[in-house]
Amino acid sequence: MLGAILLGLHAGAQEIIVTDSTSIPLEDELAQNENLTAKEGARRKVDGIAAVIGDYIILDSDIDLTRKDIQSQGNSTANVTDCQLAGSLMENKLYAHQAIQDSIIVPDAQINNYIDQQIAGMVRQLGSIEDVLEFYKRDSEAEFRNELFDLNKQSQLAQKMRQKIIENIEVTPEEVRAYFNEIPKDSLPVFGDEVEISEIVVKPEVPEEEKQKTIDRLNQFREDVLENGSKFATKAILYSDDTQTGGNILSLGRKDAFVKEFKDVAFSLREGEISEPFETTYGYHIIQLVKVRGQEIDVRHILLIPDVNNAAVEKAKKEIDQVREKIVNGEIEFAQAAREVSDREETKADGGKMRNPTTGDTGFDQKNLPPRLYSQISELKDGEISYRLTEQDEMGRPIFKIVKIDKRIPQHIADYGTDYMKIKDLALQDKRIKAIQEWQKEKIQDTYVKVSGKYRDCEYTSNWLKK
Repeated sequence: MLGAILLGLHAGAQEIIVTDSTSIPLEDELAQNENLTAKEGARRKVDGIAAVIGDYIILDSDIDLTRKDIQSQGNSTANVTDCQLAGSLMENKLYAHQAIQDSIIVPDAQINNYIDQQIAGMVRQLGSIEDVLEFYKRDSEAEFRNELFDLNKQSQLAQKMRQKIIENIEVTPEEVRAYFNEIPKDSLPVFGDEVEISEIVVKPEVPEEEKQKTIDRLNQFREDVLENGSKFATKAILYSDDTQTGGNILSLGRKDAFVKEFKDVAFSLREGEISEPFETTYGYHIIQLVKVRGQEIDVRHILLIPDVNNAAVEKAKKEIDQVREKIVNGEIEFAQAAREVSDREETKADGGKMRNPTTGDTGFDQKNLPPRLYSQISELKDGEISYRLTEQDEMGRPIFKIVKIDKRIPQHIADYGTDYMKIKDLALQDKRIKAIQEWQKEKIQDTYVKVSGKYRDCEYTSNWLKK
């Protein structure tokens, strides 16, 4: 990469200004980097280099590709300037560059799997791969895939680097109070109309014979791979009920958002080993450990979801109806019934009280309620209990629930006691933003940065020009 050429120029200690990308001789660049093909070098010369961040180059066409990608997702770019896009790309390159220095790894297989999904989505939206190439002004699918690979890998590296910067940042109650007290009284946030909701969920019970049938089938797959030489990936593609991943490799670390049972089994395996069947909230799995990469692992898995029969469904319906009748008749309190009957582990211990996944407290902004939940409670009065509602669990099977409006909270100015969890979340966001800003400021000074041509005239929030 071009950054390797400039190591002798005291990178980070001075800024080399290139006002025209063609002022970097193509022959010199090719000679210094055997991995850069003549075609790639020629493209960069014609294209123009907008910026160099460490070992990463940003081309004019990268900015154009980013704009088109935003548009392809149905978003307007009318008010998005090239300067803003350039600044965003430079941030990503800085994160990606530092991720490499910190030995953060993103597997190529994971990127290629994502690109397959990405291109499939573009084809669905635009009509055909030819239409996609015409929209992005690319000559071939191979060229387009190569560009997407570079952009997506850098984006994934950048995301992991950002997570690393903020992963251990927390706020103490003292910091939350200090944050709140520093807000001028006339600038306190206003929280909209909120509602507190409780639920009781009853899931149809999977018959034991169906569970055993599922386990036996997974054991058959496992035996076929271990003893008969079948390919685990092929089995996953053909038979797994996890249609999103199929036979694709999943990369995970111990802190990644996978269910605990899945991670516990995955991290207990040796490379090449296949687990015994085990259960999670999603169904029954077997896992193959493909590769160990330091603190992360690559795995494949097969998921099978056991069926529930009509008798189990009817039994669950009857149970939730009887629970509702007892609550309405005053035979049992809603919270007590939730603790005794509900199958939703996340809420039963708290008497069925639902928590907002965004803020962590019990209040839901009515304007931002998920459509399904809004439709369930929109006609209910305070304290009123819904009739039986039907939803689907994580495995697509029917579940039955009742909900109750515990309290409606009108729009109000933030109060430290009432809105502590929301204020804590705001304080945490503020602390993380400051940490990222400080990190950026430090790394920009320590990293080789060159901004070229018209992009030197932009006004950036970060000191890319090192003035």
